[in-house]
Order: sequence, then C-alpha cells, then structure tokens
Amino acid sequence: MTFDIQEILDILPHRYPFLLLDRIVEFEPKTRLVAIKNVTINEPFFQGHFPGAPIMPGVLVIEAMAQAGAVLMLNEIPDRKKKLAVFTGIDEAKFRRQIVPGDQLRIEVEVQSFRSRAGRMAGKAYVGDKVACEAILTCMIVSRTVENKPSEAAQ
Repeated sequence: MTFDIQEILDILPHRYPFLLLDRIVEFEPKTRLVAIKNVTINEPFFQGHFPGAPIMPGVLVIEAMAQAGAVLMLNEIPDRKKKLAVFTGIDEAKFRRQIVPGDQLRIEVEVQSFRSRAGRMAGKAYVGDKVACEAILTCMIVSRTVENKPSEAAQ
C-alpha cells in the first residue's frame, strides 16, 4: 500500500513548513512503513542552518521519522481527526552522515510495540543505501483539544 501527499495530509495534522514527508512507498498496518522526504534548497531551515553550507538539522530528521511513525499509529485510530501523536521519548539517536539539498531521505519505521494509546518504534533514515540517522522513538496518542488551565497567578 502507498500513500500520496493528499493521503498523508488526511492522516497527519502537520502542514508546511513542518510536514516532512512527501510520500509513503510501503505500508504494513501496525508493523512497518517506508516514507520519502525530498530535501531541497527551498526548505526554510536552510536559510540559517548553515548559510553557505546547508545541512538538514538532525532534530528535523528525527521529526520526519516521528511523522512516519505517527502515520502508522494514527491510521489505526477511527477518530484520528481529534487526536495527535506526541513524542514521549527519543532513545539511542545516532547521526551517521549529513543530509544536504538534493538528497532523498528514505525513512523506515518499524513497530516494536503498539497499543491503542502508545507506541515504540525503531526508525532509520537513509540517503541511498547509507544510514544517515537512527533512533528509537516512543509516542502517545492524545486528544487534539488543548485544555486551557487557569494560571496560578490568576487564582
């Protein structure tokens, strides 16, 4: 199963400039996903990271892996329009090579554990056949509605 950008937009709440997936090329529900991110010089973060030597920030590579994991989890949630997948942990993150404009990231996420409200996934981002980044990601499914709590100063 594959997803085009419109199908990704239907699952994830992320939008430009923070949507970091272009296409899903492999999808096994509750098990595994492979996504593509085309890295272009037009990315807004390259203006400051770094002028004259553009490198994709590692934290955004991790975020791209998390978004791929969120597609896996949110796809299983019937009322996903009312939910968010949020980070609860990033473990064993390793950055193996720089990612620069013109690279195509192939993001592979494999489920290690999956429950209705929480998940743990192993993610790897490749450029060609070389691992650029890897990490273990944990997340939780929460309500998209943010409760406004009165501040202590107002009480």
